[in-house]
Formats: sequence, C-alpha cells, structure tokens
Amino acid sequence: APVQTPTVNPVSNQVVCNANPTTAITFTGSLPNTVFNWTNNTPSIGLAASGTGNIASFTALNTGGAPVVATITVTPSRTVSGNTTVGTPITFTITVNPTPNVAAISNQVVCNATPTTALNFTGNVTGTVFTWTNNTTSIGLAATGTGNIPAFNAVNTGTAPIVASIVVTPRYTNAGVTCTGPTATITITVNPTP
Repeated sequence: APVQTPTVNPVSNQVVCNANPTTAITFTGSLPNTVFNWTNNTPSIGLAASGTGNIASFTALNTGGAPVVATITVTPSRTVSGNTTVGTPITFTITVNPTPNVAAISNQVVCNATPTTALNFTGNVTGTVFTWTNNTTSIGLAATGTGNIPAFNAVNTGTAPIVASIVVTPRYTNAGVTCTGPTATITITVNPTP
C-alpha cells in the first residue's frame, strides 16, 4: 500500500493584548497517530522556540511600543513500521499588541478667568487614542473628550478653590483588537478671584 502523507489542518491567527491569555491551540490532521512539531520564531511573546503537540494557553508578552508578530510553523509527521513520512508544514501567527500608557503630565493651578495650559497627551505606543473624563465641568471644561485638551479660560465664580480631576485612558487598536492601558489622573485647580 502507498504511504499516506500526514497533514495538519489550518490554524487561525490570533491577536491578543500584552499580559492577556492566548487561546489554546489543538492541532488536527487527516491521519491518526500524526505528530505535530512546531517552531516559533519569536519566543519573547512567552512561547518556547519549539515544541511537539498542542499549544496550551499562555500569557502573551510584549513590553515594547509596537505590535510583535510571532510566526509558528507546524510540521506533521507520522511513523508507520519504522518509516517516518513528513507532511507539508503550515504557518500561523500570534500578534501581541503592546500596552499603551499616558506620559506624566503636571497638575495645574490657575486663577479664575485666566487660561490653562494646553494638555497634550503622549505615550509609549504610536497610534494610542486618549479619552478623558472631567468630574467638574463648572471650571469650563466638558465632561468627556478625546485627544488633547486645548487651553481654555478657567472659571470659578465662588469664594473657594475648585479642584477638577481629569482621568485619561489610553487605548491602542491593532488588527481589530483594542488594548487599554493604565489611566492617569491630572488635576486643574481654579482659584477664586479675591
């Protein structure tokens, strides 16, 4: 009888955020007793450089500022009566998106009816979108927004300082997966006119 060549069925690519678990991968093929050997060209994602058999879920790693794409090559082999036949390899990728951050920004103290300093948000990951909330709209700043906050004339018509807290959330999206980083809080204190 002719020797049958083992195969490995396609595996879906994955995109995950740094520090999140991957989906476990189970290899299948057309013939029983097929052995699946694999190699990984980017072990820094938290997966060994090579292995045999299924790949359990693992915590994906990317401490840098850009997505990391690991290519995994899977080769099926089958041994019958001491003769090993190797099939055609397949590849798939695991993309690990970085965790975005918000670079430190100084708190501000201004007087009533004077302009604030513009708040320009930056971080370690190019393409990060910054959204923010403000818990005290009476100072002259909206309750929510996206992107930088231009200078505005601060408002406090009362007799005591008003402190507004602005919470900034960084989000980075790549390949349809959005990763959210730690928030940063900035205060704007508006002193009253004496």
